Amino acid sequence: MNVDKDLKSIQEVRNLVLKAKDAQKEFKYFSQEQVDKVVKAMADAGFKEAERLAKMAFEETGFGIWQDKVLKNQFATKNVYESIKDLKTVGIIEVLENGKIVKIAEPMGVVAALIPTTNPTSTVMYKAIISAKSRNGFVASPHPSAVECTKEALQVVAEAAYKAGAPRELFQCMSFPTLPGTNALMKDENIGIILATGSNAMVKSAYSTGNPALGVGSGNVPAFVERTADVEKAVTDIIKGTTFDNGTLCSSEQAMIVDRPIREKAIEIAKKQGAYFLSDEEKTKLAAIIEKNGRVNAEIVGKPATRIAEIAGFSVPQNTKVLIAFCDEIGENHPLSKEKLSPILAFYTVDGWLDGCHKSIAILQNGGLGHTLSIHSNDRDIIMKFALEKPAFRIVVNSPSSLGAVGFTTALMPSLTLGVGTWAGSSISENVSAKHLINIKTLAFETNPLTPGHSLNSFSDETKSKLQTTSFTNSIEERLLARAGNPKVDPFISSNNKIEKTGSNFGKGISESDVQKIIEEFKKK
Repeated sequence: MNVDKDLKSIQEVRNLVLKAKDAQKEFKYFSQEQVDKVVKAMADAGFKEAERLAKMAFEETGFGIWQDKVLKNQFATKNVYESIKDLKTVGIIEVLENGKIVKIAEPMGVVAALIPTTNPTSTVMYKAIISAKSRNGFVASPHPSAVECTKEALQVVAEAAYKAGAPRELFQCMSFPTLPGTNALMKDENIGIILATGSNAMVKSAYSTGNPALGVGSGNVPAFVERTADVEKAVTDIIKGTTFDNGTLCSSEQAMIVDRPIREKAIEIAKKQGAYFLSDEEKTKLAAIIEKNGRVNAEIVGKPATRIAEIAGFSVPQNTKVLIAFCDEIGENHPLSKEKLSPILAFYTVDGWLDGCHKSIAILQNGGLGHTLSIHSNDRDIIMKFALEKPAFRIVVNSPSSLGAVGFTTALMPSLTLGVGTWAGSSISENVSAKHLINIKTLAFETNPLTPGHSLNSFSDETKSKLQTTSFTNSIEERLLARAGNPKVDPFISSNNKIEKTGSNFGKGISESDVQKIIEEFKKK
């Protein structure tokens, strides 16, 4: 019997979410040590398989450069792990105000993770790792063009997690992704939070589901080369940035804005780095194929410069790494001034830093609001001026923006989900990491009494030093259970293991027959 693919996808989602939720109910009781063991195992396994998964992603999607995808996979596992390994995500995570404020971490539940086709294996591993660090369940929705490599990457880190003690079925991945299926995933009442990486339309859809969401949209990154910059380093960095994995990172440079006094030198250096500057005719042909149906043309995404030129109808030398077009205009009707997700750069010439400032703002407002800006300069005042006044939440200085914005060549939080803030319709402006996937509840003692008395109003210094240790938390639980007359229960005993019943214990002053009488009386009412 033929089953409608959308119905099949929706039913699959329901099953996957319930499995992840059931597993998370057990996982949320793991100690910090147990969680950290799981997360390290996941990172190690993903790092080990980085090359194999990179080749799978390239073969399935046809996007990018597999050698660069190896680095992405290594970054998504090792670098991300190193950035979160010491983060407290279980129990008491912080004590403030001399013991009057205690912060306590709680997981969010099940994470619905939307995975883009441009960075499928790296993104799914990164999202799974930060979800596990926060004691959440995980369900991935892969792009239909990257299902197999996404599933395999998740399987690699998931199996490592299970061997390290994580509950089976904590990590799930859709096998039949459709738009209705993904919408069903985002709207499922058992989803704790949506972690959306992709197009602006998809992010808006995530925020409209009724479930909490962390969504990040597209970038359109301008790179300004100011006259005091080390021009050779700046131009080389920009070309390395925009050609990395053939431009498939949303933080890749999309436009080079050059101060007039260094223009000719910048062009000369760019040519030596494999740049091909287009004629007016070639520019017109290229502009005509950049968009299709109002979006970036999928035929050029992540493709080599030589192939893009061929699609546009002209030829370039085989050693060409990036196509550069001289531009003046910026706007909706000028596709070269938008995000291109390929090794293509718009080249603008400006007179001084103020003109460069205005050009940078115009480009950001043309599809990159809130995302990333890069500046190459040795003038501290100008750098700070850009940081204070530009509508971008990542200002990368003297480094490739593609790798700087994600935290590979800078000290930013390593991440493959970059918040664009409220300016671009997102609830987050930082690089998303494990700390964003926990709820924090607060224990607050009285500081301004309304009624005089002799009540406990803070933890002692001795207690404060013990609060954030797992053993202290466990001892509290044991004492409270003992006071209540309840037997100690190990939350990690498998449901498949039967516990021998040695007798009933209903607390002090009440027997089993008393309980039965209460039940019978309740039934009569």
